[in-house]
Amino acid sequence: MNVSGYICAPHNKNNESIVETWKKSDNVGSMYFVTATFPSDSLPYFPNHANHYVLAKYMQASPLLSGDSNYLQDKLSFFFNFKSGLFERYHEKLSYVSVYFTKYSCEDSEISEIANSLARRDRVKTARVGDLQFVNGEYLRFTFPYSKNIIVLEVEGDKTHQSDQRYCEKTRMDVARKGISLNNLVSFSVLNKLK
Repeated sequence: MNVSGYICAPHNKNNESIVETWKKSDNVGSMYFVTATFPSDSLPYFPNHANHYVLAKYMQASPLLSGDSNYLQDKLSFFFNFKSGLFERYHEKLSYVSVYFTKYSCEDSEISEIANSLARRDRVKTARVGDLQFVNGEYLRFTFPYSKNIIVLEVEGDKTHQSDQRYCEKTRMDVARKGISLNNLVSFSVLNKLK
């Protein structure tokens, strides 16, 4: 399946119909129930953030947004559009998704350095470059200034979510040693695969 992004909708009893709709959709390849962790410096950009989200991989955002716009407009929902893939390896089980940003647009040589550093990390199974968009952006008090410089990592883990988080932090430090600063935007610990 040609994945072009992730959509993140807060999970609660009111959105069970969205979950069922997305389960049946050919546009959604896989879907997860996740716990989100926002670093303190990201919180101003995510007002009324949730602890739990439905994280769905999609091929096209527009059918998801148009079909469920009433629910998504009332909550802080957001999505990551992928512009390009850095690499992708086969993996059995997704356990952690870590989202980073750079404070400047990277040149092709820097993107190659990031890709090479990430590819050396055996549990990082997919790395993609993209942008962040908010479904209901008009309600945001602050505009996230680095929304065009997003890097999304998918990690396969077999231990705890804390060990996955530590692994991603070591991965971030590996990239920093190349002189490229990645900043954590949000991390998702996968609790259950819904589709």
